[in-house]
Amino acid sequence: MKATAVTDDNAPLTIRALLDAYARGDTDPQRIVAATLARIDASARPEAWTLVVPTSDLQATAASLARELAEAGPAIFKSKPLFGVPFAVKDNIDIAGLPTTAACPAFAYTPAETAFAVQRLIDAGAILIGKTNLDQFATGLVGTRSPHGAVRQVSHPEYVSGGSSSGSAVSVAQGIVAFSLGTDTAGSGRVPAGFNGIVGLKPSLGLVSKRGVVPACRSLDTLSIFAHDVADAWLVLQQMAAFDPLDGYSRRVASLGLLPDAPRLAIPDTLEFFGDTQAADAFAATLDRLNLAPATFPFAPMQRTAALLYDGPWVAERRAALGGFFVTNHDDIDPTVAKVIGKADAFSAADAYDAQYELMLLKREAEALFDDIDILIVPTTPTHPTIAEVQAKPVEVNSRLGIYTNFVNLLDLCALAVPGLPRADGLPAGITLIGPSGADQRLAVLGAKFQALIDADIDPLPLQEPSVTLAVVGAHLRNMPLEWQMKQAGARFIEETVTSPHYRLYALADTQPPKPGLVRTRNDGTSIAIELWDMPVRTFGAFVAAIPAPLGIGTVTTADGRIVKGFICEPAAVAPESGARDITSFGGWRAYRHSLVSSSSDQLKQEATS
Repeated sequence: MKATAVTDDNAPLTIRALLDAYARGDTDPQRIVAATLARIDASARPEAWTLVVPTSDLQATAASLARELAEAGPAIFKSKPLFGVPFAVKDNIDIAGLPTTAACPAFAYTPAETAFAVQRLIDAGAILIGKTNLDQFATGLVGTRSPHGAVRQVSHPEYVSGGSSSGSAVSVAQGIVAFSLGTDTAGSGRVPAGFNGIVGLKPSLGLVSKRGVVPACRSLDTLSIFAHDVADAWLVLQQMAAFDPLDGYSRRVASLGLLPDAPRLAIPDTLEFFGDTQAADAFAATLDRLNLAPATFPFAPMQRTAALLYDGPWVAERRAALGGFFVTNHDDIDPTVAKVIGKADAFSAADAYDAQYELMLLKREAEALFDDIDILIVPTTPTHPTIAEVQAKPVEVNSRLGIYTNFVNLLDLCALAVPGLPRADGLPAGITLIGPSGADQRLAVLGAKFQALIDADIDPLPLQEPSVTLAVVGAHLRNMPLEWQMKQAGARFIEETVTSPHYRLYALADTQPPKPGLVRTRNDGTSIAIELWDMPVRTFGAFVAAIPAPLGIGTVTTADGRIVKGFICEPAAVAPESGARDITSFGGWRAYRHSLVSSSSDQLKQEATS
């Protein structure tokens, strides 16, 4: 889905389209809040919401943002990258002053603090509109286990929306909010995305803090993101991803960087659709449309892993999350949810350890799998049941939906659900990309390509590991031929700047692609345009080793006196007899290359008129 301009108050919102509209002055936060509330009032899916923030509070927030925009101007979009973007959160996520119910009114409490990750979004300028319905205590993949009512699929009311993050997915699919947050333990951030034709991003475990979230399985939970496209979801993740020392499960996840040019993709060696030929056909058609001929991977270990989640002692973690409430308020719990969680009584502490031992062996199999494969591709769901089918067989039908999702968090993998070609009956169908922990950017790049939105130009997350600041001067600049090497190394662009006035720049002879040489001088230099990038220390050595002579990495001084690592050149390569051209007067490699294009264009014009 390409971002389009926000032309009226009834247009579905994407983050980038909305930010563009703000920048042009076509809209303002008050108008967006009013339009969002009007959408909720007119919604055919009122069951998607458990609570909407009071109108007066939303108006006050919008007015405050409008004042900030008037005072700061365009600079506001740098300090608040989600300025004025409406969003919703699943009602098992804490918002200060608003009740958290987890779809169980008897369980409700009012927290004093907002969940860490949500506060980061609010600090980035996003406007929280309200809280959304869910399968009670985030136990279910159907969206029907709630006292607020079953959440229906966005355009086919007889079908389930998917769960447990049902309302979060539908609020986005309806175009009411630009993005929303769910949680994902067994697929709750992916199944509803597949059922409603949107993107569901499930980060690597620990990348996003879950402090302030009612746990389902605390060791496996993560916040997830629903959005209209991958680029929007990635922008949200960039704001949320931060180490939280007060969350015992928060981790400094190291990014694996970009995929190789020819990524190794694989699908399960056995595909199960439970007789749903339309789902099977949609998956095959999507692979064909994407021109994919993936290898296969053994799916049996994934199935054995998935069985541990509900048929093994991990269900006891759901029981632990409720504590004494499960006993004292048993009658207040949805009967199907109580039945699922009640299975915990069948397992002992010894069973829990035995299952841990089995899981560790299964993790070893998964690790070995990614030695030969970069990304796994699976159907997001194997079938799409009706609400009536779920009501008739609530546990059996629900369990089928997790066949391609339940194993992911147990194996410490990340995943991204993206829309595929629809089924023949018009229902959405999706595919999910799965990678090892830290492969989030790889999935985003590939998922964005699959959506035909953008190329691989997705900025990495802020580095949460030791890094080196590197000055780039030539072919490794953004949008230059070797930028991919920077991204392959996991580097992140910081800023444009210039060197101190002590350098000369040369266009080197006989280099492919063309490259410049930066040379420090004693008294006849000038400032040269450069870019500063952060590169992980763990990839820096291999990057340096691959740089061909006469270039190398040395020390570069910036105009403001910073001393950083940077590209330099051997003096012999710029000697008069070398054939190198002194291009210092252009002030930088980009300006020089642009002059060549301009000169060529002028020459063609002269030839055309002569």
